[in-house]
Amino acid sequence: MLTPQQQADARRYMGYPMTGDTSPDDRSDAAYAQVTSGRFQTLAHRLTTLRAEEEAIVVNYLTTLAGLESGITRAADNLDTDKAAVWQRNRSEVSDRTRLYNQWRRQLCGLLGIPPGPSLGNGASTVTRC
Repeated sequence: MLTPQQQADARRYMGYPMTGDTSPDDRSDAAYAQVTSGRFQTLAHRLTTLRAEEEAIVVNYLTTLAGLESGITRAADNLDTDKAAVWQRNRSEVSDRTRLYNQWRRQLCGLLGIPPGPSLGNGASTVTRC
């Protein structure tokens, strides 16, 4: 079974907010299910009922995502330097890394059969008219 930390990381990577002291499980309040369309309960159920081989796959995703996320932070450390000796900053590195990170986040959603959460969205660009 995934640890509570792994479950929290999975929810966060998938774009879902923290649950605080609310436990979204199969016995959750019906009103809560109406507000969230049951996604939190379904996600919680999936994360707590994985078979051993499925859990191993999810843990690999979580490990990969942690590395991709820290890579974005490390790349952002160089934003203040454009060129140093022979080294030259890749201007699209942070956006490239972020795109790859978000791709893996969406793949985790697909693996678990849950739509991306509110902070990840559907991946489509939205243009608004003023």
